[in-house]
Amino acid sequence: MNKDITYVKTSSKSFDDTIAALEKNVADNMFRVLHTHNVTNTLAEKDFTINPLKIMEVCNAGFAYKALNVDKLVALFMPCKYVIAENDGAVTVTLFLPPVISEFIQKDELKELSKDVEDKLKHILDISV
Repeated sequence: MNKDITYVKTSSKSFDDTIAALEKNVADNMFRVLHTHNVTNTLAEKDFTINPLKIMEVCNAGFAYKALNVDKLVALFMPCKYVIAENDGAVTVTLFLPPVISEFIQKDELKELSKDVEDKLKHILDISV
């Protein structure tokens, strides 16, 4: 995947322990887990088998409020997401970088705000793996 739009880390923890660390650190850093999609289980319901994969949707209401007041179309990119995947025993966490939003919605106010969100989400990821 393009390194300019994602931030990827390999975890030293198990899949479940990585999820638990993310959940704790998201909350400890003023974000909230809105929902975690268990893609593996969803696909298994239709008899498709894939390695463990979850999508964790997170949000900080203050950041969301500011961004939506700049342009409501920011909602197309919300909430922020971590993708947690296990392949061959290795657990990776991928974050879609918020500054990419300002490439699609070109408003100066979004550039600084999205960079602040990126810094916080990267920090959460760094301390979780």
